[in-house]
Amino acid sequence: MPGNVKRSEPLRVGVLVSGGGRSVLNLHECLVRADVAAQIVMVVSSRGDAPAVTRCAAAGLPVTVVERRAYSPVEFSQRIADALRAARVELVCMAGFLSFWRIPDDFAGRVINIHPALLPRHGGAGFFGDRVHRAVLAADDAESGCTVHFADDEYDHGPVILQRRMVVLPGDTVETLAARVFEEEKIALSEVVRMFADGRLELPAWDVMNLRKS
Repeated sequence: MPGNVKRSEPLRVGVLVSGGGRSVLNLHECLVRADVAAQIVMVVSSRGDAPAVTRCAAAGLPVTVVERRAYSPVEFSQRIADALRAARVELVCMAGFLSFWRIPDDFAGRVINIHPALLPRHGGAGFFGDRVHRAVLAADDAESGCTVHFADDEYDHGPVILQRRMVVLPGDTVETLAARVFEEEKIALSEVVRMFADGRLELPAWDVMNLRKS
């Protein structure tokens, strides 16, 4: 939806999770508190035993489980897409989603991912959670932060939408760095959802085509 055209209905957001659900719950709170024209209409978890399942349900968010271990990679991706389509999801947010899913053509340019580092540094398969912050400290990086980007069929890859940067402090530990980066993630993810809801976030046609992988 081009320009700053006011939506007649809230943007329908789906969130993919694999763990505790902090990001989706914070996004839900931010959208409500900031009166963003968007609402989470579906949470999909790749694990039935993930704490996010009970936490999101307790918050009143619709949750469905697509157990990664129960399906082949192709069927896993298909079932996720089917759940999102059934909920009429317009924007998909991967927030702590650790399983690979192949993005179908009808969702190209409508899937975003948030990563707890300044991509392209410290991204890719196996870089998630504390592993990312440990890598930042091991590399003696002067700064860290988070990245929200359009997702394609590669881990932590696709056009960057927004980054928030912060200084790595002397004496930082994995825990202290992770806590500060997460505060930046909360701001970044809700801001990108607002951009999408306001019609301020579009991919050029060339980029959309390149998000589609055969």
